[in-house]
Amino acid sequence: MPHTTIAPDSLFVEFQTALAGRYSIVRELGRGGMGVVFLAREVHLDRLVAIKLLPPHLATRPGLRERFLREAQLAAKLSHPNIIPIHAVNEADGFVYFVMAYVDGETLAQRVASRGPLSAGDATRVLREVAWALGHAHSQGLVHRDVKPDNILLEATTERALVADFGIAAANGDHTGDAVCGTPEFMSPEQALGEEVDARSDLYSLGLTAFYALSGRLPFETRPGTDVLPRQVTERAIALSSVCVGVPRRLAQLVDWCLVKDPAHRPASANAFAEQLAVAVAQRREMPAALRAFVKRNGRMDGGGTILALLGAVTTSGVVAAMAGPLEGVALLVGALAVAPCAFTVLAARQLLDLGFAHADLVPAFRAEQESMREERSVRQGRLRRIAEWTLARVARVSAITAAAMVPVALLARSDEQRSAIGVLVVLGASVATVSTLAYLGVLQLRRDVDIEFWSRVWTGRIGTWAFSVARRWRGSKPLVQAMTHRATELSLSLAAEQLFESLPKPSRDALGDVPQTVQRLQHEAHQLRGRLRSLDEAFANGAGGNPGSEYDSLRVERNAIHDRLRLSVGALETIRLGLLRLHAGSISLEGLTTHLGLAAQVSVDVDRLLAAHDEVNAVLRYPRNLEPTPV
Repeated sequence: MPHTTIAPDSLFVEFQTALAGRYSIVRELGRGGMGVVFLAREVHLDRLVAIKLLPPHLATRPGLRERFLREAQLAAKLSHPNIIPIHAVNEADGFVYFVMAYVDGETLAQRVASRGPLSAGDATRVLREVAWALGHAHSQGLVHRDVKPDNILLEATTERALVADFGIAAANGDHTGDAVCGTPEFMSPEQALGEEVDARSDLYSLGLTAFYALSGRLPFETRPGTDVLPRQVTERAIALSSVCVGVPRRLAQLVDWCLVKDPAHRPASANAFAEQLAVAVAQRREMPAALRAFVKRNGRMDGGGTILALLGAVTTSGVVAAMAGPLEGVALLVGALAVAPCAFTVLAARQLLDLGFAHADLVPAFRAEQESMREERSVRQGRLRRIAEWTLARVARVSAITAAAMVPVALLARSDEQRSAIGVLVVLGASVATVSTLAYLGVLQLRRDVDIEFWSRVWTGRIGTWAFSVARRWRGSKPLVQAMTHRATELSLSLAAEQLFESLPKPSRDALGDVPQTVQRLQHEAHQLRGRLRSLDEAFANGAGGNPGSEYDSLRVERNAIHDRLRLSVGALETIRLGLLRLHAGSISLEGLTTHLGLAAQVSVDVDRLLAAHDEVNAVLRYPRNLEPTPV
């Protein structure tokens, strides 16, 4: 709470007199529309508390007095680690007040004002804790109605977020006849219109709070404050990514999702929003050091060892050419250049296998690195660089085409002078094309990590698959170390099932020959389903502010169906893994495991049908641009 110290006034003295013997008031902490907050010490328990007092001139108004008492009584029922607890509700000598725990810290508004916007990690943590607190209150039938940075406290020692001041809260459906109240800059459209509000109104306010915490500003900043209300009702909030490019894309979409005008198309609940934040955090979870090193350095042939190997190959081929002839030297050089990449990829794959990682781990690793680099480079976007990129690309293309077109002209020239002059033009065009191409790639590298895109294709494609296959045969039957909290559930299950299958005796493997194919198919389908689910979530976030109709409802139905099928696919993988474990333990026969495989295969067939139907629906509906799912 703010540590504002002011000279004691008559209210301070009179209130202290009424509380004498029970509480010793230290100082005033702050004032709001519905009360004055004091820092005090509870005498009997010798602890610091915060006391919120309804000013006497307001306590004489029955409506305000009742609302104030209702706040305390309802909030006192809440018990949650992210809600400031209410210790007591009392009246003394005409003073109406309640006593709550004192939090040594600062409000979220003060934090942003003093240190600037929160980082994505800190903001996500704070938002999750606030969402948990609101979810608990909503489960008790209580809507906060005034969620804003001033009502979110950050504890100094733990950085824990606590929600304060259920000052205008009311039970769901409890119409008191009071005028519209709240903070205009953080008020939901339905609350601004004086309509009935529910938990989704708090989510809109939480979205505005998140927007402020991440960007340091609000989407609607008209002054005076009352002029904000019409904009809250009629105008679509600007996208967070348009004013704060460094915010992770998924997090920005979740914030935008909360700011939908129609409550029906916001997150279903505060707990659902917290869960989505957890998914966003999980998607950005830091990869193990070995994978990060592989993606950035160890999986690339651009280090010092590669340069030394290249120099060695050139030197050796030169020696061979001098001793045995140029043809033998060239053959040695070509052979070395062909063998070296193959040897490098197999050795790199072997090292990664020895550390407990599989080829399937590279897909999320490269994706995470690309996403991270894309976010970092988006901060440096500029119009001048885009113009330079466009210009260099055109110059390179025109120069290359011109140089290529001049080659036959030079060959057909009638005189040596003409051929020489045209040859100069060809060389000049080729030089310009080379220089501009290199410059273009340099500028492009500022926007896109071209290197990681190339190596991602190498390692996640056929070359990487071949290298890991050779490296796995090279390792023999040596068991893999288990790594892997970073893996998606379906990937962990499929890898575990494959290792269990490979460790079976050969006759058993022959009898269950289709297990690896079934496992791989289920894992691939689950991966596709998870990608589709993520795409649909993003589609809701991107298009939520529009005017959703039948297509939007179809998306919702489809998302639920995909979620159910994902659960079935993962369940089938788990069944296969458990069956293989039981087969190893001797508690199940090959025939029993075959039955499980048949059920898993049927799940795979059903998933294939669902994915095919998904593609057909996409083709028929032609989703609006803002609702079109992103590619998997």
